[in-house]
Amino acid sequence: MKPSLPALRLSVLDELVGLGQLADVDDATAPPLRSDVRDATRRVLRRISPLLSANEIDESIGEVVADIAGFGPLETLLHDPEITEIMANGPGLVWTERRGVLARTEISLDAATLRRAIDRMILPLGLRLDRLSPMVDARLTDGSRVHAVLPPLAVDGPYLTIRRFRSLPLTLADLADAPSAEILRTAVHERMSILVFGATGSGKTTLLNALGASIEAGERLITIEDTAELRLPGEHVVRLECRPATAEGLGAVDLRALVRTALRMRPDRVIVGEVRGSEAFDLVQALLTGHRGGLATIHARTATDALRRLETLVLLAGSGLSDVAVRRQIAAAFDLIVGVARRTDGTRCVESIGRVLLGHDDLVVDGVVSAPFTQVEVPT
Repeated sequence: MKPSLPALRLSVLDELVGLGQLADVDDATAPPLRSDVRDATRRVLRRISPLLSANEIDESIGEVVADIAGFGPLETLLHDPEITEIMANGPGLVWTERRGVLARTEISLDAATLRRAIDRMILPLGLRLDRLSPMVDARLTDGSRVHAVLPPLAVDGPYLTIRRFRSLPLTLADLADAPSAEILRTAVHERMSILVFGATGSGKTTLLNALGASIEAGERLITIEDTAELRLPGEHVVRLECRPATAEGLGAVDLRALVRTALRMRPDRVIVGEVRGSEAFDLVQALLTGHRGGLATIHARTATDALRRLETLVLLAGSGLSDVAVRRQIAAAFDLIVGVARRTDGTRCVESIGRVLLGHDDLVVDGVVSAPFTQVEVPT
């Protein structure tokens, strides 16, 4: 009879402790190597269940390795290339996003297993998650983005969300029709500065990756992100990532500091993963002072909302500029504004492309090209 996973897990841990390969059974911060767990599990199975078939042994070994040296039941989801999002809304069934569509899986996690998986993800990175610091952002070795929330903020927690990225990034041809893709490709080659907008999960980072892939080889690119997600194929890419404050509230490095640092690193292009604060002022100033061809994204529903939100973020820097002066600088800094959206079938696509212009001391969008199913919004 095949032993239960909890009993098998304890037996394997005892085996590892006896061999000196694990100092503390409860040590979740330094799990043993997968090969050690695999060998120990095989020995335990031969001792306590000698009649198991080869398939049952392999299945049990996989479960124990995932539980002790991996992320438990989530391992199978993390190895599925079609899954782009994994969501655990507290103890219970896990949800996934596959090809843009949400679906509930058959995997169910209890609170202890979920917390152990979260700890296994963040502790090797030196991050902290407890009642005093109940939220954390992290990045796995494969580039996946992890966000976790603990009680009391997570009422039914702990909550875990993992954003995964395609092994083969989408190209401009995958995200836009032929005329739109050609316009964007030409804009990148001519070093136009582009602002990408859209809602959460609409494909802003995906489009930014595609635009970055169109940049000529040899240019020095510096990417600036809150959590590193961009994976540009160029040979000369420098990646900067924000750092949160420590438990004592010290050591934080925000996007604005990274933008200023990037300008001292001889960039050919500055690429900001998402503009969300006063760094907008420094980015606009950089684009105005010779760093052409910059790329950035911003959360917004329409082109008009994106420009007004960018204006507000620039004003947050406290530069003392008037509203009119800020609008003039934004119009001079960005050449194109591109909207992305997620269709009802889950696919992401370029929805609109427009020129950023200044008319009667207000920012306006002049439509360049638009996908067949929508129109570029031109404010009155």
